[in-house]
Amino acid sequence: MTKRVALPLLAALFMWAAAGPASAAETVRVGLLKFGTVNWEIDTIVHNGLDAAEGIAIEQVPLASNDATRIALLAGDVDVIVSDWLFVSRQRAEGFPLVYVPYSTSVGAMMVKADSPIKSLADLKGKRIGVAGSALDKSWLMIRGLVQDRAGFDPATAAEPAFGAPPLIAEKLRQGEFDAAINFWHYNARLEAEGYRTLVSAQEAAHALGASGDITAIGYVLNETWANAHKDAALAFVHASQAAKKLLAASDAEWERLRPMTGAESDAVFTTLRDRYREGIPSRAIAEEQADTAKVYEFLAKIGGEKLVGPAATMAEGTFWSALVHGS
Repeated sequence: MTKRVALPLLAALFMWAAAGPASAAETVRVGLLKFGTVNWEIDTIVHNGLDAAEGIAIEQVPLASNDATRIALLAGDVDVIVSDWLFVSRQRAEGFPLVYVPYSTSVGAMMVKADSPIKSLADLKGKRIGVAGSALDKSWLMIRGLVQDRAGFDPATAAEPAFGAPPLIAEKLRQGEFDAAINFWHYNARLEAEGYRTLVSAQEAAHALGASGDITAIGYVLNETWANAHKDAALAFVHASQAAKKLLAASDAEWERLRPMTGAESDAVFTTLRDRYREGIPSRAIAEEQADTAKVYEFLAKIGGEKLVGPAATMAEGTFWSALVHGS
């Protein structure tokens, strides 16, 4: 009796072993800067099992700089990084098949002290302006275009711009070495919490340049060859990101969990960072945003030239991942 029961059991076990275990979750390697704000979203995904729910496992790969993330992606050492559509378009024009997935509409802005005599763009003439990044920073270029359109002068020549790292620019504004400064959104959120005010945002400039709605400043960037070969995993990553954004948009408790990661120095800074992040969650149809981004790209290509965009005077076809543009 025992032998008659054991034989079918052994046969079943052999068949199970031959078939192998249930398919393991595919790993998606995400290249991240140690203190980047994208860590908040990725941590939300992993902590809440949103990647596992989509059938993938996110591997966080720490990298030292933006250049390092780009090199890692091009080398195939990671599957996803965060960058912008200018980088993706330029790489596509030069033969590297990258694609862009919108992440955040939170963009740079020009900040001034609450009691600053600068009340309008016309007041920028002759003023000292700090700019986070280089002379090719897209927020700076867009705001230059807006000033030229509304005030009739180019602040690159009619004012005194100075370029540097974001924390240095923010600190020099506090010390009064600059009359105004353009910086990334999370540095500006801290300034806002300290009482500084926004003179003009790059989003306002984008609207003036033809965008009918908000466009994203940064997005997830994938190698298109990898994304097409691993389409289910790539789409699962996008869906996990969307689920994390939905959670962060609604849950104050989740933000309290993330608070140590934000590095917020006070309740006011923390609340402003949270609120500005939420405001930056994309909500537009991707095809509409793609069309608006292409309009802004053409302006940037004219003012920034080949140093900014490489050989592509218009945004390279396929910059926005076609799987999302045409529906996933």
